[in-house]
Amino acid sequence: MRLHREGNTIMLVTGLVLLALNLLAYYFLFSDNTTAIALLAVASLILFVLVVQFFRIPTRPLTTGEQHVVAPADGTIVVIEETDETEYFKSRRRQVSIFMSPLNVHVNRNPVTGVVRYFKYYPGKYLVAWHPKSSTENERTTVVIQLANGAEVLLRQIAGAVARRIIWYVKEGQPVEQGSEFGFIKFGSRVDVFLPLDADVKVAIGDRVKGGVTVLADMPA
Repeated sequence: MRLHREGNTIMLVTGLVLLALNLLAYYFLFSDNTTAIALLAVASLILFVLVVQFFRIPTRPLTTGEQHVVAPADGTIVVIEETDETEYFKSRRRQVSIFMSPLNVHVNRNPVTGVVRYFKYYPGKYLVAWHPKSSTENERTTVVIQLANGAEVLLRQIAGAVARRIIWYVKEGQPVEQGSEFGFIKFGSRVDVFLPLDADVKVAIGDRVKGGVTVLADMPA
């Protein structure tokens, strides 16, 4: 396991603030109260560990395959439905959505190999990720990857009530490989995947998936 570079500043600042708070408590606030000092130290350690785990990147074997659409994020499947995708396709698509809790790995990975044909970032609100309007009103990005056979998969990173910053590493015209990083959502949220209607979905509502590992669907031949 390693830690993601997006967490370097946050982890450093958190560590320094907690260290300063504990030194202040030890020398001034609770100098005669060892119980209070110990409780503060334990609480600080727990908080720091929670912050660090947000940025972990576990070592895992990645799933590859031209026909596979692999999960772009860790989390829980909360939506599988046929819906109108109105931004890019402007037609019916099959949507699979993954909810990322603060305890999940927050790296986002390319679900397929191909070329980025469309990218757009939208500033917005921070509704809870499962809110019906979060897909259209929250801070979000839209990425469309075209496969070698011409089929296209749309990904949408959506910020939630806790997540306040979406990171992306792709741009239009860029070739991407299945399983490589395409972005990061700080402190969790949701990723929507829009597939052709004839894609063979391999997951069910409530399934826990792993980014880069779990097969969400198989594309039609």
